[in-house]
Amino acid sequence: MNKGYNITVNKKIAQLIFKKLTDIQKRSLTAPKLMFAESLTGGMISDYITGVSGMSAFYKGSIVAYCNTLKTSILGVPEIVLEAHGAVSAETAYHMAHSLGEKHGADFGAAATGIAGPGGGSVLKPVGLVYFGFYLKGETRTIKKIFAGGRESIRQQSAYFAMAELLKQLSRF
Repeated sequence: MNKGYNITVNKKIAQLIFKKLTDIQKRSLTAPKLMFAESLTGGMISDYITGVSGMSAFYKGSIVAYCNTLKTSILGVPEIVLEAHGAVSAETAYHMAHSLGEKHGADFGAAATGIAGPGGGSVLKPVGLVYFGFYLKGETRTIKKIFAGGRESIRQQSAYFAMAELLKQLSRF
């Protein structure tokens, strides 16, 4: 596993997200709602988040949509997007994240879709390719990353990046 991407670090970031959400709540006098849409991470991000005592004040839940059917039916990713760009694409990550707020009522959220390997990669979409979507009070943005390592390392790095970037973005609020 790459240095800096490990279970202990991921747990600490989850605790920092909790602290930031608590700060946002104190300023706004309402509890912000947090959600995740996970594909390659398979609930890993949610596991870190729910490991923080008191997180239930903010955390609504996670949608683990590993197959395209759930990406369309629960997350509202248009079938035409999946057909044109595939499940591992910026467009899919955008729709996954956007639905957290627009369809499911989250104030903040993150989505991850990618190829953890060891198979499934191609020249255009290599193993380690991950697209992230972030929903931030009505604004949706995507980020592309390529991680190295084996399947578990790529999943851990993806969970780390999703939480670290969410924490960074929460600093704006």
